[in-house]
Amino acid sequence: FWHITLPVLASTIAAFATLTLLTKNSFLDEIKKHYVMTARAKGLSERQVLYGHVFRNAMLIVIAGFPAVFIGVFFSGSLIIETIFSLDGLGRLGFEAAVARDYPVIFGTLFIFGLISLVVGILSDIMYVLVDPRIDFERREG
Repeated sequence: FWHITLPVLASTIAAFATLTLLTKNSFLDEIKKHYVMTARAKGLSERQVLYGHVFRNAMLIVIAGFPAVFIGVFFSGSLIIETIFSLDGLGRLGFEAAVARDYPVIFGTLFIFGLISLVVGILSDIMYVLVDPRIDFERREG
């Protein structure tokens, strides 16, 4: 258990920094909009304004950006963290396969990374609908 704590912590902090910046900027953009001013003028408490109005719209941008942040940190960070902590993983396997020109292994690692990307994208779409029920993918045409 303890031998994996530091690599997971290093990977999480890298993803957390990017996601925190995206969340902060998204919330600051949403707070400046007119519907927030209208909600405050109606006499809603700050908590009702933030959680009822700002949170939903700000989190849509974060959820849309999450797969890109996750995949970027997961792909690039995995090789760096595996090298620093002398771990055997997909990032290092893919790198060593590329150096050795082992094409079946390269295709296998690309397939697994692609599959992970698709699963994260589907989870992002599901979270989109859970955060904002106004979004309905079934009624979309085309």
